[in-house]
Amino acid sequence: MSMFSLKKTLLNTLLISIISFSCNAAQHGLSMHGDLKYPADFTHFEYANPAAPKGGDIKEWALGTFDSFNGFIIKGTSADGLGLIYDSLMNKALDEPFSQYGLLAASVDMPASREHITFFLRPEARFSDGQPVTAQDVVFTFNTLLEKGAPFYRAYLGDIEQVEAINPLTVKFHFKNNGNRELPLIVGEIPILPQHFWKNQDFSAPLTQIPVGSGPYILSKFESGRSVTYQRNADYWGKDLPVNKGRFNFDSITYDYYRDSTVSLEAFKAGAYDFRQETSSKQWATGYTGPQFDSGKLIKKEILHQKPTGMQAFLFNTRKPYFQDPQVRKALTYAFDFEWTNSNLFYSAYTRTHSYFSNSDMAANELPTAEEIAILEPFRDQLPAEVFTQVYRAPTYDGTGQIRPQIRQALRILKTSGWELTNGKLINKDTKEAMVFEILLVQKEFERIVAPMIKNLQRMGIQANIRIVDVSQYINRLRAFDFDMVVGSFGQSSSPGNEQFEYWGSMNAQQPGSRNLIGIENPVIDKLIERIIQAPDRKQLVFSTRALDRVLQWNYYVIPQYHSSSYRIAYKNIFGYPAITPVYDLGFDTWWIEPSLAEPVN
Repeated sequence: MSMFSLKKTLLNTLLISIISFSCNAAQHGLSMHGDLKYPADFTHFEYANPAAPKGGDIKEWALGTFDSFNGFIIKGTSADGLGLIYDSLMNKALDEPFSQYGLLAASVDMPASREHITFFLRPEARFSDGQPVTAQDVVFTFNTLLEKGAPFYRAYLGDIEQVEAINPLTVKFHFKNNGNRELPLIVGEIPILPQHFWKNQDFSAPLTQIPVGSGPYILSKFESGRSVTYQRNADYWGKDLPVNKGRFNFDSITYDYYRDSTVSLEAFKAGAYDFRQETSSKQWATGYTGPQFDSGKLIKKEILHQKPTGMQAFLFNTRKPYFQDPQVRKALTYAFDFEWTNSNLFYSAYTRTHSYFSNSDMAANELPTAEEIAILEPFRDQLPAEVFTQVYRAPTYDGTGQIRPQIRQALRILKTSGWELTNGKLINKDTKEAMVFEILLVQKEFERIVAPMIKNLQRMGIQANIRIVDVSQYINRLRAFDFDMVVGSFGQSSSPGNEQFEYWGSMNAQQPGSRNLIGIENPVIDKLIERIIQAPDRKQLVFSTRALDRVLQWNYYVIPQYHSSSYRIAYKNIFGYPAITPVYDLGFDTWWIEPSLAEPVN
């Protein structure tokens, strides 16, 4: 054998070894903590029916209006359902706390240190216009979102140092801080955009033309501000993948827009659309009645879930002078009588929320453990003493509406902060100004919930006014932090992580468009969020999250409201669905129209 032939043989052997090593190292899925539920040869998710029939056209409802098909920026009001047109590198399993399996990516390679991750794309992956999905599209997506996307993306993806296209089907992410254990999974769930479409668009502006994606549906038609329709892509490249089997069964999905949720319910009862998820307990208790329900044409159902319910609350804008004092915020929590509200307005349908991680094992519902105290101890001098010694509970009442002792307690607290009740008005002793603020709402139905609290505030000498605005104005005011108090919610997953910076991180407090609506700038909270993100296992994640919960609770950033641990849904009797429901989601994309129940075509 010549020297040249020997070198060639050795080189080929080396290449084969490298390729074999990469294939052996690559995984079919990712998990935040623990093992994957589904093996490499799984055929479908347990909560999906691979034999589900395809077909039928359904309608859902949406509130307000829309003027854009770009949901990645803070400008404009994006249309509902845009997620249907996009694929991500990985697909999240709805029956595991936080696990993903290959979608655009056939496999992934990640070291134990998680300092980088490599995705190997499927060669068959295509955008809806037939163009292949390449590593360069992935690079473009993340660079664009970091440079021009909503502030949320910069907070969520800020630890990405570089995105590198190794070859047309291989993309590698390098991370700044390998302690951010969640980041590889976050990367896996971001929608991938087609560079060839967006290179001729202004990504920072609302989009009025139909976008291109690689997902199971395409945006087929729309009526500006009134409706948008998505058509199932018959040529969808990924329809036979295990993560998609039994999903995306409807031929089309249309969202019709309504200015008012009460009107939308009447439209549902009249047969104008097919599926509805209800958030109003009053509507649920009183509105879902009539011959359609008696006959079984419409079905009303509650489905229990194990999903963390997070925090829904009246949010203080701490950028406002009134609300910068934690004691003032504490005093105002006495104005919300949940027990009376639940009994008289909600038909006793709700549970009082005390934790930012309610309905989960991460809620701080008991005295801190030794592990939690060890986490909090370095910050003792910067924290309220109650963090270490008490279990937080929002004020509790007997349901009679008689809360005179609590009002007196609130006034005593306010007095220690320089406020005095004088001639029926709460006056600041230094500025001589009365306390007056506005509660911003977008849904008129919420006025009945706020009104009793306003009466209690009046008994404290506080003038609180309700301001109801339309959806577009509401969104713009939130983005500009132009409010005193607002009703808001912070949804939580079973595996908290980087989104906590977006909710309460100091870096986002003054960033217009961020989700830190409260305006929290607390270095201890920043440190605790870092611990959550870097938690090496589930046990440490739970301890760190409870520690964060305690600090949020005892700073009185919100007036907690309530939650429900079930989905309240109503739908036409035309649907079928799998026998197994995912524990962390409703899983509506696994439903189908039963051919025997389908409504006749006129």
